[in-house]
Amino acid sequence: MIDWLVPAVPLFKAAHIIGLVVWCGGLLALPLMLTRHDPAISVQDYRTIRTASHLTYTLFVTPAAVIAVIAGTWLIFMREVYVPWMFAKLAFVAALVMAHGWIGHIVAKIGEEPSEHRPPPAWLPIALVLGPMLVILTLVLAKPVLDWVAFPEWLVEPRGGQLLFDTPSR
Repeated sequence: MIDWLVPAVPLFKAAHIIGLVVWCGGLLALPLMLTRHDPAISVQDYRTIRTASHLTYTLFVTPAAVIAVIAGTWLIFMREVYVPWMFAKLAFVAALVMAHGWIGHIVAKIGEEPSEHRPPPAWLPIALVLGPMLVILTLVLAKPVLDWVAFPEWLVEPRGGQLLFDTPSR
């Protein structure tokens, strides 16, 4: 690892963990908020609920996801974690990103077509989010060896290339 980046690792870890807590908490809370969308309630109540779910998604959950992904990506390169469990974790992070996009689609559809679009039952998006979250948490805490998975050599071995912020090697 590059010597001048060593003191920054705890800052990136803190940003990653805080981003994950807000992102995952928001992805679990939003389906519950979406169940409150009912065209039968008063227009003012519907507008309040719609604004709250939209702002939660756009001002808290999505920026937290971006911060978690960026900080996590930097940590991979700073700590040089090129091991199979990390690649498995990244696959489940991709699943979490897809669930994030689907929940955002539901939030947008409810705002655009309130009388035509009904949110799915809360258990469905919660299950789709909770599954990858638990697998990611298990992979990070257990750090299994995963020797039975065959990864190509170029994926698990550093290539010896120069990073943008590294000093030139000649």
